[in-house]
Amino acid sequence: MRILVHDYSGHPFQAQLSRELARRGHDVVHSTCTAYVSGKGNLAGDAPGLRFVTIGDSTALRKEQYCQRLGQETLLGLELARQVRREKPDVAMLSNLPIPMLVAAAAMLKRLGIPWVLWHQDVTTVALKTFTGVAKSMGVAAKVFGAGEKWSARRAAAIVVIAQSFLRIHQKWGTAAKVTVIPNWAPLDEILPRNRDNDWSAEHGLNGVRTVLYSGTLGLKHNPVLLVQLAERLRDRGTPVRLVVVNDGPAVPVLRRAAAARGVDLTLLPFQPYARLPEVLGSGDLLVVVLAADAGQFSVPSKTLSYLCAGRPVLGLMPGDNLAAHLIRQAGSAVFPPAESALDEASAWAQEILSDPARAESLGKESRALAEREFALEDCASRFEDILRTVSRTPAR
Repeated sequence: MRILVHDYSGHPFQAQLSRELARRGHDVVHSTCTAYVSGKGNLAGDAPGLRFVTIGDSTALRKEQYCQRLGQETLLGLELARQVRREKPDVAMLSNLPIPMLVAAAAMLKRLGIPWVLWHQDVTTVALKTFTGVAKSMGVAAKVFGAGEKWSARRAAAIVVIAQSFLRIHQKWGTAAKVTVIPNWAPLDEILPRNRDNDWSAEHGLNGVRTVLYSGTLGLKHNPVLLVQLAERLRDRGTPVRLVVVNDGPAVPVLRRAAAARGVDLTLLPFQPYARLPEVLGSGDLLVVVLAADAGQFSVPSKTLSYLCAGRPVLGLMPGDNLAAHLIRQAGSAVFPPAESALDEASAWAQEILSDPARAESLGKESRALAEREFALEDCASRFEDILRTVSRTPAR
């Protein structure tokens, strides 16, 4: 098959899937968007049957300026549509696209008669509805974008969702019959455990420093100040820590102000090269995930999966019914509600782990063992391959 995979965010495991599909003899074009600033996976190194391409330019997406962002996403959608027309795949798979882009790509694929799979990572309609109490315009946007998301889903030949909770939305849309649940994973062979004191840790003055680390995208609605408040509670308990946050985006100035106001020792760094991610995660004595309460059922933070691969204790400030929360608890680590009222309990647990190196090491080993049990690529790739082949009606080789 000739397959076009567009993963807007450029995440590691989507690129890993494309590599595996190419290894199995398919002709794969893996497309990403350079305008979206996030932690990227290994998006280089064309191989037999695999080619990496991009859309967008060096102008970063203006995430908090909604009108400008809408214009940028519309133009990116048109650029993706042109890319689809140039590549003429037998089948396409679209992941993480903003709704304007998704609609434009779906329309072009329909026009060209190319079947496609929606890899549904987040339900944008649900996310936007959480803003409706803030501004009436966001309520209107939720309705318009909701209609676009549903329209696109109905035109997909198949849909892959990352958790059972997504089925409720697709039942409402009338698309549940073509849905397959395949949980996300992380690349075990790329994100390996590293020594706590490593080259990256030394470069940033973290060797010998008790460190609480967050690495990944972080939106304002996820309340990034919780990270600073957690570090503050630990200090007040007699366990001072360095809070390290690896992120680009609107949360950065919020974190800087909150840390200055509370006297928290904070290191803020931009997204790091993917090749150094194992060292970055290895530098954290405790890795933290933050997810807003209203995002629990329709978002599974992929950073959690990377944390587990890195073999570190993990603290989740997130809804307890989230799939990632279940994984954290399976690994023996802890999950608490994403609220200031839960920080006393969360900081007490964190203090226990940070003060007991043997227990922390044991939890880290269990994190890695769970990842090795849950994130086997072979089965996931086979399921995707079956879906893509069925949709494209390309005979097996």
